[in-house]
Amino acid sequence: MQSNVYKLTEFFIIFILVPLSFSITYPLAIKMGIGIFGFMYVLFVLLRVEKNKFKIAPHLNWSMFFKYTFVQLIGIAIVTTLYMWFLDKPNLYVVVLNKPLLWLFILFVYSVFSVYPQELIYRTFFFQRYQSLFKNDTLFIVLNATLFSLAHLFFGNVLVMFLTFIGGILFAITYKRTKSTLLVTIEHAIYGCWLFTVGMGSMLGFPS
Repeated sequence: MQSNVYKLTEFFIIFILVPLSFSITYPLAIKMGIGIFGFMYVLFVLLRVEKNKFKIAPHLNWSMFFKYTFVQLIGIAIVTTLYMWFLDKPNLYVVVLNKPLLWLFILFVYSVFSVYPQELIYRTFFFQRYQSLFKNDTLFIVLNATLFSLAHLFFGNVLVMFLTFIGGILFAITYKRTKSTLLVTIEHAIYGCWLFTVGMGSMLGFPS
């Protein structure tokens, strides 16, 4: 059994020190090495310490999940489309209309190589390791969303920080409710792919 001191030290390094370090300038190769080592550590802890089996839970409420996600997606689509229409109209649906193959490629790469690792770290690992340290669920969810937003600090974009904070709230609530990495990954991928579709991909580091 690992002590709370160990977990808090781990928490500080993974979720505060490393993201902050990524926002300053030093060789990309070192950043990539830190990221890969950190992800391997997370996988090791999930498999060997937390004893995760990475199996799909048999009793997930898929219909309720998709209804819940679809309603939220409608709201996100309306708000982001209006934002692009009034503030960045030249980029509204720019990739899907002009480079549909690139658009499909971006959605695939993002969903598989970005979203799933993020959810393993920021939902599965985070909840299993630290939820027992917090008695207030609301505080824990807000903290999770804040740190998820902090992970995007290196983009240097206030809007990205705001969007990822809101996304972090939604994803944390979904994981809290379902305890499913698969469902929260699907939800994250749907909302994120919409942002690329509507024309916000460039601010998230993807080509447009």
